Parts: sequence; C-alpha cells; structure tokens
Amino acid sequence: MNVGWIRHGNLSLKLLLVMGIVLFFVCNCSAKSQYSHKRVNDDYDSLPGVTMNVTDAEVVIDNGIVQITIANPEGHLMGVCYGGVNNILETPNKESNRGYWDVVWGTTNYYGTDWLLGSTFNVIVENEDQVEVSFSYKWDSTTWNTSNVWRIPANVDRRYIMLRGSSGFYTYMILEREEGVMPEANIFQIRTVYKLDQERFQYMAISDDRQRIMPSPKDRETGLPLAFKEAVLLTDPTNPNLRGEVDDKYQYSCDDKDNKVHGWISFDPQIGFWIITPSNEFRSAGPVKQDLTSHVGPTALAMFHSAHYAGYDVTMSFQEGEPWKKVFGPYYVYLNSASDYTDFHELWEDAKHQMKQETRSWPYEFPLSNDFPKSVERGFVYGRLQVHDRYRWKVVKSASHAWIGLAAPGVAGSWQTETKVYQFWTRADRNGGFMIKGIHEGVYNLFAWVPGFIGDYVYEEEITIAQGSVLKLGNLVYEPPRNGPTLWQIGYPDRTALEFYIPEPNSLFVNKLYTDSNVNRFRQYGLWERYAELYPDEDLIYTVGESDFHTDWFFAQVTRKEENNTYKPTTWQIVFTLEEVINSSNYTLRIALASATRAELQVRFNEPELSIPHFTTTVIGTDNAIARHGIHGIYRLYNVDVPSEWLCVGNNTLYLKQSRHDSPFFGVMYDYIRLEGPPRTI
Repeated sequence: MNVGWIRHGNLSLKLLLVMGIVLFFVCNCSAKSQYSHKRVNDDYDSLPGVTMNVTDAEVVIDNGIVQITIANPEGHLMGVCYGGVNNILETPNKESNRGYWDVVWGTTNYYGTDWLLGSTFNVIVENEDQVEVSFSYKWDSTTWNTSNVWRIPANVDRRYIMLRGSSGFYTYMILEREEGVMPEANIFQIRTVYKLDQERFQYMAISDDRQRIMPSPKDRETGLPLAFKEAVLLTDPTNPNLRGEVDDKYQYSCDDKDNKVHGWISFDPQIGFWIITPSNEFRSAGPVKQDLTSHVGPTALAMFHSAHYAGYDVTMSFQEGEPWKKVFGPYYVYLNSASDYTDFHELWEDAKHQMKQETRSWPYEFPLSNDFPKSVERGFVYGRLQVHDRYRWKVVKSASHAWIGLAAPGVAGSWQTETKVYQFWTRADRNGGFMIKGIHEGVYNLFAWVPGFIGDYVYEEEITIAQGSVLKLGNLVYEPPRNGPTLWQIGYPDRTALEFYIPEPNSLFVNKLYTDSNVNRFRQYGLWERYAELYPDEDLIYTVGESDFHTDWFFAQVTRKEENNTYKPTTWQIVFTLEEVINSSNYTLRIALASATRAELQVRFNEPELSIPHFTTTVIGTDNAIARHGIHGIYRLYNVDVPSEWLCVGNNTLYLKQSRHDSPFFGVMYDYIRLEGPPRTI
C-alpha cells in the first residue's frame, strides 16, 4: 500500500528532507500568522493596543487604525470607521442592512432567509494584542416556529477578531447541528454581505483585468430590465459614460480558485475596502465552483456556499437528526488608504500584496475556537500524479498542472457536488508533483483531474488524516477513459467551453469592460441570441478535417428563437469520413459537457429522424451558466458504445439534438467530443 505513516525508525534521507521542509513550513506559517498583520509600523510595541467598549446596544472594537461597531447581541456590523471617515458603510440603510451574514434555507413548508441574529454576546479574549468576540444563537426546539419566525435548525456562532496593528478585521462563523435533535433542512446559500457608502465607493476591482467605475443602484432602478432579472440596460445613468451598457452582477463572477481578493475604492478620500479569502477549504464544491464577488451597491460579498453555476446538485441537505459542524472562514476585511497624490490603482496592488501575506499565513494561529485547528493539528500529504493514456503514448507521462485535492469519500468526481465537508486542493507542478498542506483531521478520498484529459481520478483507498500526520502517497497513475484510438476529436478537455467560438455581443447590449478582451468575451450579455443570428436558416454543421472548432463550433448549444417569441430545439451535425468500418465491433463516443441547464442531449448516428435516439442524457442540469455569463458549470462525461452497424464506410453524420426548448437559457456547453475506434493491440 502506498499510503503510510512516516516513522522515525526507517526514514530515508529524502523523507527526512521532506519532513524538514514541512516542519519549516509549519513553523514559518505560525510566525507569519502572528506578525503578518503588522503593516503600519515596524516597531510593534509602539502601536496602540486593541480596546473594546461594550454597551447594551453595541460593541465597539478599536485598534487605533480601524474601529468597528457591532450590534449587541445581534452581531451585525453597523459601522466601520477608517481613514478619517466616520462610517464607510451605507448609513442610510438600516443598521441591520450594512454588514451581515445570512443563510438561505428551507424545510417542509418553508423557504426563506435567516439573518442569523445572535441572542448572546461573549468575549472570547480581550487584551492589547487581540480581541475576539462571539455573537451566538442556540437553536431551541421548544420555540421552533412558535412565533412564526423560522430559524435555521443549527447553532450559530459568529466571531469577529481584531489584532493590534492590523488594518482591518477578521470574521468567521461556526454552524453546528446536534445529533438526533434538529429537524431536516436544506441550505442553499451562506454568505456575508457588506454594503458600502454609495457616494464614496464607485470603483470596483476583482482582478488585474476586471476593474472599473461602476453604475449606481439608482442607475439600475431607472434602467431597462432585460431577459434575466439581474441584467439591466443603463438608459439614463448619472455617469454618461455608462449610457447604453448592460449591468449584471453575474458578469463579475469568478471561480473560487481565483477569488482571493476583491473590493472597492473610494476616490475622496482614497480608501480601499477588500475581501481577502486566504483559503478555499471552507467553500463548497471544489476549486472551479463559480460564485459572485462584488457588484453594484456598492456591495462586497464573501460567498461560502451557493447554487450559482451548479444548481440543485449542490444543495446542502440534512436529514432529521443529522449532526454536522463546519467553520466558515476566517477571512480578512482589509482597509487601505493613499494620499491624493498617489495613483489609486496602488490600493489594488497593495490589496494583492496583503492577500499573498494572508495566504502564506494560512492556517491562522490566532482564532480561538477549538473547531479551527492550528497548523500543528493539521496534516500534510504529498506525492506525484502521472497519466497513462495507452493509445497516445507507450510510456507513463507526468500529470502536469493537474488539480489534486482531498474531499469527502465518494466516487470519482463527487467532489463537484460535495458541500458539507472541508476540501483541500492544490495544483501539481509540471512534473505532476503535489503537496497538500493544512488538512483537517478526517477521512478523505484523493481526487484529481488533469487538463488535456477527460474524466476524473480517485485514489483507490480512503486516506485518514490525524493531527500532525505526514503521508507519502508515492507515484500515482491515472488512466483516463479510453477504449481505442482517436478517430477524430473536437475541443480541448479543460472542463470549459472557452476554446470554442464566442461571438461579439449585440452592439446594443455591451459591457465596455469586456469589449477588448477575448478571454472574457463570454461575460457579455445576450450571447445566446447571437446563435440564431449567425445560423438563421439551418443549425451548425461541423465537418471533421475541414472545420476549426475555434471558429466553427458555437460555445453553447442553445435553443433557436422564432419570430413569435417561441423557441425550438437545435440539432447540430458532425460530418466525418471513415475509410473502413470493422464489423461486429464497438466504437466509443465520448461527450464531455462543461455545463447543462434543463437540457436533454440526444445522439443519433446517420438517422436524424430516428424516433428513439441511439443515446440520450435524459434531462440534466440546473447550472444556468448560459444566462449568467459563465463558461462552465458542473462537468459531466458520457461514454456511448457505438456498434459498428450504426456507421458506414465513407461519409457519416452524427446528430446532436438538444430537445428541450421552453426557454432561451436551456442548453449545453461542450468541453470535448471524441470518437474512438475499436480496441486494438498496441
């Protein structure tokens, strides 16, 4: 067995070196997590200490740089004082609608939002170096819905931490369901929301190439609602440069792996407000799950769990009496400032620098909940992943830049819809080597997927992580699905539709942020309607050997809009030639989907009117990536056995019909399609 404890009695020199590296990492992280926040002055002792003032209505925590005011005992954030501004939150809003956590959930006969209002305030620690406070609520079966106020069946503990010398504050939440006590529940969304001063914060930044001056909420209110409720055409904005643009919060989504820092900038004075998330371990559904970031408000979100770009498949469902506990966070709310003579873009650069510091400091040592393990209480796994695709290479190759992670035990790919347990992911190096650090105690499967190859890898044995364990997995080999040699292929297997043809948007519905970006063009509004404009008379026909999938394969197979505002199915054709057909043999069709929304993909070979298709996916998917400007959702791989009698020597046509057509947003995005010949000796 490759998995094993490394024992001192039989350590090789190489393993001793690895353990030394691990020990250095743990000690280094511990030191950094204590001191990385000391940004204001190198002389730590000269910095003012953290103070706290508690009244019946509020808790005020101040470290001389930032001051926060929290409702007592409810726990929502009422005010943030920084940079000479008394409150950078939106003060016209109700105090409970400025900075808050919420959970969208449901149970039998109920669906709604719990604002997680606390009923008890506790001081966890209070000294000059650190203040940590708790606002908690304990679920009580005797008051369950007695006042017609539904509370999520879980104990809630929200924490705020302020450190000496820190230009911001940390926050996290612990949700707990007690065994055998609490009723069934479904959780659809968990997040924190910050609503900033509309008059000051007008510039939003998500990445180096996605930042701009944003419209105001009033601009959206006076705009023209479009086909999907979040999308608005700005008809009379206060900033005339924005007239004629589309605003939609989903245009600013991103993969969780890229969602490390985002926020807003005020020009007068020059202040930045940033959400820094140093780890994805507490987010749902793996590193390529997409979610919201910041959007018009000005609103900044910390998203932990949602159905966005995944749908009902990622609902967090609990049976009656099912126990569960999870820590969401901590993440860092970072504030910075610059003089009027400084380029305001430096605030973004500084926020990125701070994000890197916070990431290096993970896991933090200062949170005092026993449910948040310190570095020495966590485990470490390392190894190397290789790929053996026997019809491409005779030898095993490195799984270069593979995504490798630990998640709850399950079948290959189950991590995509796993929502209750922590996940720990890393990116392999060019040689397939990987190290996964900071792993909670528990039992996991090791999963992986490799760009350039279809399918999912899962290690054959469960992996148990104990406190401080260091596990060597050795050389692992992934054999991707393969029955025979490739006859033809379309696309590149990377779980997105980004390599296919993404059209220019309708000139009436543009977001200027993306007009010069080929990489982000898919974020433009209304691209689904461009299909019927580009293919007015007949559906897409792709000829193997002549067509180029970069220009001739539309990025999404959508419905076709008719003149009477109805929609009809679309059938795409792949025309290919076979010089021979081996009788009494099975060929294999591999269809990897990057996304699906209430779609049914039917497959027919050479018989377009066949009443029962040769293959159907049945109805799949609630990703909604088409409407929400995504380029992928949940990955699905279909392997279709193709008897030789379905094929013929010479020209063949594969018909792909997306049969569901009640909406313009029903459809699929392809990742990759391949036809394999029968098995042969290699």
